[in-house]
Amino acid sequence: MVQLAANLLLLADEWQAGKSQAELIPELIDLGFNTIEVRREYFRDIDKEMPQIAQLVKEHNLTLYYSVPDDVFVDGQVNQDLQTYLDEGKQMGIKKIKWNIGDFANFDEDLTDALNPLVSQGIEVNIENDQTQISGRLEPVQDFLDAVQTANVDLGYVYDLGNWPFVGEDPLKAAKALAPYVRYIHVKDDVTSGKAPVTVPLDEGDLPWRDILDVLPHNVPVAIEYPTQNHDVITTAMEKVNDYFQA
Repeated sequence: MVQLAANLLLLADEWQAGKSQAELIPELIDLGFNTIEVRREYFRDIDKEMPQIAQLVKEHNLTLYYSVPDDVFVDGQVNQDLQTYLDEGKQMGIKKIKWNIGDFANFDEDLTDALNPLVSQGIEVNIENDQTQISGRLEPVQDFLDAVQTANVDLGYVYDLGNWPFVGEDPLKAAKALAPYVRYIHVKDDVTSGKAPVTVPLDEGDLPWRDILDVLPHNVPVAIEYPTQNHDVITTAMEKVNDYFQA
C-alpha cells in the first residue's frame, strides 16, 4: 500500500483565512493521513508554531516532511540558511526536507565537502523541480542529480508532476529520465491548454498522471499537493491515488 502524504497546500484556503498549520494538521489526520508535509512559507509565528507541530507529531505518531522554498545554491555558493532549516526540522521531528537547486551552474567548489555536512544529520534531504528556468527544467535538474551521484552525496529528488508544464517541459519525459533519483512524489494535475498552465485536482486537467506514475518508483511516498475548496476533493484524490496503486 502506498504511503500517502498530505501537503498543507491542500488547505490553502483555510490557511489564508487565518488558521495556522498546527490548527490544520488535525483536519488532515481526521481525513486519514499520517504523513504530513508542512510548508515553511505558511508559518506566521514559527517560534510559536514549531513546538505545537512537534507535539502533534508525538501525540499522533505522524511522519512529518518539511517543504522549504529556498535554494541550495545562491550566487554559486551554498546557501548559509540551509542549516537553519535543518535545525527547524529537528525541532519539529521531520524525516524529510525539500529545497530547490538554485544557482548550481556557477558552483565551482567540491560538492562532496559542501553538501555532506547537510545530508548527514539524520534527515533525508531532497531537491524538487520547481517552476523556474534555473531549477525546474530537466537539464539543470538532471545535471545536478548526476553530479550529486558522482560526488557520492546522499541527496535525492522529489518529482513534482505538475511543475513541468510551467517550464515548458514534458512531465513523462522527465519522469523517465529522473526515475532513478526519485525518493518522493508530488502528484497533481494541470490544465495546459490556456496561455499558462493551471494546477487542478486529479483528472480535471490533461496530464497523464497515471502513465507518469507507471515509470516512477512505487516504493516511495506520494503527496497530494494542490489547493482544494473542500474535504471531498481531498478524499476523492486519496481514493484515486490508492486505487491506482492497488490496481
